[in-house]
Amino acid sequence: MRLRNVPGSRQAVAESEYVISEEHMYTMKGRWQEAFDCSRPLFLEIGSGKGRFITEMAKTFPDRNYIGIEKYSSVLIKSLEKRAQLPDLTNLLFLRMDAEELTQIFGPGEVSGIYLNFSDPWPKDRHAKRRLPGKVFLNRYRQILSPEGWIEFKTDNQDLFTFALESAEIADWEIITFTRDLHHDPVLNVGNILTEYEEKFSAKGNPICKLTARPKPQQS
Repeated sequence: MRLRNVPGSRQAVAESEYVISEEHMYTMKGRWQEAFDCSRPLFLEIGSGKGRFITEMAKTFPDRNYIGIEKYSSVLIKSLEKRAQLPDLTNLLFLRMDAEELTQIFGPGEVSGIYLNFSDPWPKDRHAKRRLPGKVFLNRYRQILSPEGWIEFKTDNQDLFTFALESAEIADWEIITFTRDLHHDPVLNVGNILTEYEEKFSAKGNPICKLTARPKPQQS
């Protein structure tokens, strides 16, 4: 789907106090706690979209630091509008960047958890390497996650969810939990925070899939 350009969004993102600048973010590797008012476990949402999920997470869990990662200024600007309405929220920042650069921005073991919500399915086979729950990205996540770190992935795309499960096995990750119908799962749906897409697709009757996974320890 073609994104609608929002005039002035790139400049507004660049000037926002809630966004770490593209120039500055490359100097923060291994010391991201300095960007916040105090040291807390760090969690990322890759593809944070309009920011509903990560903003609610930051409000719900003040004992964690959160960074929303979004590639497009025209989308990120919506997150910043939400953020600006919560000036006392000290544990949420944003980056405008491509997730391919994760290992250049975050140090080994620096991230406690990663959220992937309704990621682009990249349905063509030749684009499989771009899928965020695929092997290529799982190997990147492994490099920045803490020893107990994990990813959480939600989607309504059944094919992409199957791909994610298969990719986790190939990349030597352990599936901790999974469901193909989150909203009717009496255990996994407890405390679930909806994204904009999740609310939209669920209203259409699409079952929501969810998994959590973590890298298996590397063999020495």
